[in-house]
Amino acid sequence: MSDAPGRDTTQDGFSRREFLRGSGLTATTAALTGGAAGLAEAAAVQDRKADAPALGPGKVDITLNVNGKELKTKVEPRVTLLDALRNYLDVTGCKRVCDRGTCGACTVLLDNKPIYSCTLFAAEAQGKKITTAEALVEGNKIAKVPAAFVKADAQQCGFCTPGFVVSMYAAFQDNPSAGPGEIENALSGNICRCGTYEQMRDAIAALCKVKRKEA
Repeated sequence: MSDAPGRDTTQDGFSRREFLRGSGLTATTAALTGGAAGLAEAAAVQDRKADAPALGPGKVDITLNVNGKELKTKVEPRVTLLDALRNYLDVTGCKRVCDRGTCGACTVLLDNKPIYSCTLFAAEAQGKKITTAEALVEGNKIAKVPAAFVKADAQQCGFCTPGFVVSMYAAFQDNPSAGPGEIENALSGNICRCGTYEQMRDAIAALCKVKRKEA
């Protein structure tokens, strides 16, 4: 049975709006009854809120460093890095699959660390170095990791491939002498729905310069 329009209720009929309002009152009361320490903490929170820049609700100007280039666009503050890259800047290497931080298809490097770009607001990525699968090249050739994927035919539909390649590239950057087990562990946050894991293991073995043990 639906509730009245605009009313957000929990299962017992108590509105979430009322709950949040009550929680805020409880927190304020706790600060006041906590004496000087509580008042000082409450004041510090208010100061931090005053210092935080207000963004939105309309579009705001942002500048992102993507693959060594400064790219400017306008987005609403709620736009994720994934959507900003794909829909506003036409950088489409990272893919939208789950859109909830579980599959790894949208993996990019942020200051050389792999992240899910669907879980970060685009505005938060300003001032950081963003690297996508398109930038994994060595001179005029693709880098060793994507080249190994091609040679081992380690892709089918291709949606997950950029995320795997970026994650694996980051793992080798962290430890160039990593073994197959370490690389597979680094890929634990990536999922291939087509099931090309065996071909990926061939690519990993080639990159690690080891002979694969057949199961």
